[in-house]
Amino acid sequence: MIGEMKRMLSTHNRFRATLLGLCLVAIAAIGGPSKASAQEVQITGPLAGAPAVHHMRIYRENRLMLVPHIGITLRDSFQRNLMIGGQLHYHFLDWLGIGLWGSYGGVGFSTELTREIEDLGTTSSTNRLSLPGRANFSQQLGQITWAAGPQINFIPLRGKLALFQKLFVDTDFYIQAGVVFLGIQERANIRAADCETAGDVDACYLESQTARSNRVAIRPSFGVGLNAYINRFLGIQIEWRGFPAAINESGWDQAGPEAKFPDGVINEHDRLSRLFHLVSLGFIVFLPPSQKISK
Repeated sequence: MIGEMKRMLSTHNRFRATLLGLCLVAIAAIGGPSKASAQEVQITGPLAGAPAVHHMRIYRENRLMLVPHIGITLRDSFQRNLMIGGQLHYHFLDWLGIGLWGSYGGVGFSTELTREIEDLGTTSSTNRLSLPGRANFSQQLGQITWAAGPQINFIPLRGKLALFQKLFVDTDFYIQAGVVFLGIQERANIRAADCETAGDVDACYLESQTARSNRVAIRPSFGVGLNAYINRFLGIQIEWRGFPAAINESGWDQAGPEAKFPDGVINEHDRLSRLFHLVSLGFIVFLPPSQKISK
């Protein structure tokens, strides 16, 4: 009798445990997180169908943009060049256009390294071709004398700059890319063997130090800039431009074919490639003076 009662109690307990488990599963299924759904918000009233911006000043679209500028090259080892020039752009859209630019580098500034070589440089039998005389070292340096080319302008960002939270200026950020024609002036080709057989060896080396050659190279060009507009037809531009080029900037015998160095010859093998940097400040003039304003 007692055994039968124990079996009935055990069966009853198992039934209660099973029933409790089913209830918990049902509660979890009903009260658990449901799939999220989005509801489209319909704008009604006076803002329905309104553009994101009202009365936006459209500075570039269908206008000529003239930009006289002055700039300087950066990260030069021996000489920095002051570049004076200008730009002419036309934009089909406020965010897309084409243009031409050009700069002339008529003024050069020696770096500290150049001044040290002119003051402390020593000429010996091993470097006679590279440095015939320290006093004229700045005259053997290679440089970019002018640059010009076409470009495409893309304006992805525009907005306002706040000065001291009182003066607000319309600005835009642009990216430009194109090709550039570079006027390059370098030390003229010379062989040490030619001077060693000359009547006046010293004079031959010194004359080669100041002899110049000119050439034109075509390279890719790219850059970024910021325009700040003073009024509807005037503004200020700050721009960085970069272009790769191979130049013998030092005028030294610093390389040769088949890794021979020095090879006793100054020529195209002594050109070293690097990225040239030009930073410029420009003054913007738009034509026609009037601008469009969006609805």
